[in-house]
Amino acid sequence: MHHDVRRPSIARIYDWLLGGVDNYPADHRVGEDLLGIAPGCRTVALTNRAFLRRVVHTLAHDYGIRQFLEHGCGLPARDNVHEVAQAVDREARVVYVDNDPLVVAHARTRLVENPRTAVVAADVRDTGAIFGNPAVRRLIRPGEPTAALFVSVAQCLDDEDVTPMIERVKQRLAPGSFLVVCQLTSPYPEVRDRVTNLMHKATEGSWGRLREEHEVRGYLDGLEIIEPGLGDVADWRPERRPTLSSAAAELIAWGGVGRLPGQAANIDGDCTSRSS
Repeated sequence: MHHDVRRPSIARIYDWLLGGVDNYPADHRVGEDLLGIAPGCRTVALTNRAFLRRVVHTLAHDYGIRQFLEHGCGLPARDNVHEVAQAVDREARVVYVDNDPLVVAHARTRLVENPRTAVVAADVRDTGAIFGNPAVRRLIRPGEPTAALFVSVAQCLDDEDVTPMIERVKQRLAPGSFLVVCQLTSPYPEVRDRVTNLMHKATEGSWGRLREEHEVRGYLDGLEIIEPGLGDVADWRPERRPTLSSAAAELIAWGGVGRLPGQAANIDGDCTSRSS
């Protein structure tokens, strides 16, 4: 499969910020430009990844969630969703969704011997195609609570796409399911405009915009917000006191976790850890 490495990729730029190796000079240049606008963006990327790891462990260990659907998974890194969830219970099931061919190819290579995971090549906005995919139908049981993950996805989408996408997913989930939302925000209009313009140009329009905190809060309207609430995800149940919160920086990874109302179905098993 041919990949145009001359064109920057959102997934590869993020990989570069995380210190990964699956990136190219075109991605490095955009990453350097991002650092020029917001010097803390590498810290924010690491904060965002650590939040994903903590939230998956919390939902698997404390709330008994055994199926996860990650929208916009990006390139495989350390402590991927299935690795964290299956460390709690080896029977946990995970589906990754992405429309980047390089992401899909790398993820499938990593998961070839894991029957309780799958990678779906789809646009995250195409909820019907995602839930109708055979892999999703095999791994995501309709009556069982699911954790739907939208971590660093919303900023890549236009305003008219984000809320309808999340609402469509909510309608597909069983009562007691969870939505995890985190996106880049900034309290500074100039930073929001400069980052948005840079990413629009670099990705030839494959970008939404940086938003404000109140906009992200709206994505979880009507849900029970899980403690400690919504905010800088560096402060979401940290394993230790954060050494550097993104709250004082130009960019903030902002979000949290909401639970759909209703009684979760009675499923086999319990919420105890069953590590392999």
